[in-house]
Parts: sequence; C-alpha cells; structure tokens
Amino acid sequence: MTTITLEVPDEVSEQLEHHKHQLTELLVRSLKQPPLAAEVYRYVLDFIANRPTPEQISAFGPTPEMIERRRELVAKERINAITPAEKAELDEYDRIEHLMVMIKTRNLPFLTGKP
Repeated sequence: MTTITLEVPDEVSEQLEHHKHQLTELLVRSLKQPPLAAEVYRYVLDFIANRPTPEQISAFGPTPEMIERRRELVAKERINAITPAEKAELDEYDRIEHLMVMIKTRNLPFLTGKP
C-alpha cells in the first residue's frame, strides 16, 4: 500500500478528521465520478423518457449553458490549457453529441415519410 501526504486547508482537515476511516473509499468514489454533472445526463434522459415526437427529436439540442461550457473547453483545448478532467468532460460532451446525431439520423425516415 502507498502512503500519500497532502496539504489541505485547516477547515478541510477538520472535516477529514471526522471521516478518516473512510478516506480511501471517498477518494475511490471521487475518481469514479462521471465527467459531466448529473443534470447534463438527466436533461438527455428526461427528453428521451418523455417519448418525443419526430419533430421534437429533430429540434432537440443542448441547453445554452451546455453550449457555453463546451465552447470554453474547446477554447482551452486549442491553446493546450485543458486539464485531464476538463478533457474527459469535453470527450463526454462529444460522445453525447454523437449519440444525439445518431438518434436524429435514425429519426429522418419518420420526418420524411420515407422508410
């Protein structure tokens, strides 16, 4: 087992003192967190769960906040100032965007009436 020494602010140290028996578990859990905030996934899942019409699928897109966040991440990537966590976040936005493109492509026959 490896020992790690961290410098943390006093108020964090006080909180950690109360949870010192759980530190390894807390660290492991934090490393397994999804790269995007839960509300991003919830936004897409809620949309799909509400059985959208072909027209709603065609019109579906990210929120203004999602668009702005992705722009920020792309700008950071362009100047090589992106952190590994931010890169993972950008990659996840790209995966969701790709998934929505595939869903919209599969939706085209319903819009055109041509199977």
